[in-house]
Amino acid sequence: MSVRHTLLGALVFAGLAACVPLLPLWLISLITIAMSSGLVVSGLIILWRAGLVPFGQALFFATGAYTVALAGLWLKISDAVVLVILAIVAAALVAAFAGLLLARYREIFFAMLSLALSMILYGLLVKSEALGSTDGINVAQATFFGMKPRGAAYTIAVFWLSLVLVFLAWLSVTAYLGSVAGQMAGAIRDNEIRVEYLGISVTRLIHLKLTIAAALAGAGGALAALSISHVDPQMAYWTTSGGFVFVTILAGAVSVPAAFIGALIFEVIRSIAVAVLPGGWQMILGTVLLVTILFVPNGLGSLIMRKRIAGQGGSK
Repeated sequence: MSVRHTLLGALVFAGLAACVPLLPLWLISLITIAMSSGLVVSGLIILWRAGLVPFGQALFFATGAYTVALAGLWLKISDAVVLVILAIVAAALVAAFAGLLLARYREIFFAMLSLALSMILYGLLVKSEALGSTDGINVAQATFFGMKPRGAAYTIAVFWLSLVLVFLAWLSVTAYLGSVAGQMAGAIRDNEIRVEYLGISVTRLIHLKLTIAAALAGAGGALAALSISHVDPQMAYWTTSGGFVFVTILAGAVSVPAAFIGALIFEVIRSIAVAVLPGGWQMILGTVLLVTILFVPNGLGSLIMRKRIAGQGGSK
């Protein structure tokens, strides 16, 4: 990534941070949830480029969310930054162990195994009274650098924290995709045997990608928990994973910013659909998905990349 693009991105994020007090609280909350989903999808982009489509990313999303809730309940930790770091570490550790199994499988077997692991966590959360069972756990309001915000101030503080995490994720994922390990994704997708002949362990590379994607999902889960102030087993359910897959199809796997744009579009469409057609909002989302697949098969990111390439061609 060029210095110019980094500075431009920093200015955009700084502008959003400065304007947020002027926005209504419901819109701030909506954008925060979209950013939390975008973090998960940015991790899915790493996996999709290698030909891996997991249907159980909610496993790591829920791990991050429950880490925030349980760290506050059991360990009395309230610092939001510390809670997010704990969530990222917890999700990465779960992926490090789950990846020992997942990294050995491909295609539909990988997808279904990831879904199975997510549903195992869902079952444990539902059956465990210590983890809140079906009622879930309320998340105590976190502190931000010693301050204890309430109401609007709390919502804005979580938004600012989300912006920082999204900015760091954008830089980190873009840097990783441009690295040797990131560039190997296409080779892994097309021909694993040739990659192995180069002396590179495909299993280890995939394990690394799983761990990075899980860490991003854990961060997203932490933000969702802090924003909603409640966690429940639904966060680990297959429909949650399906929502992330939906956004990834909408965004495409060629652009990291598209992950967050797609997540915001998804949340806006879902909110409008629920308000307009409470009993059939899924039909509206399904129609949007169908239109995307038919007319923008490579996702919104392909449109962004196409415009960028056209701009570079015009400047020569």
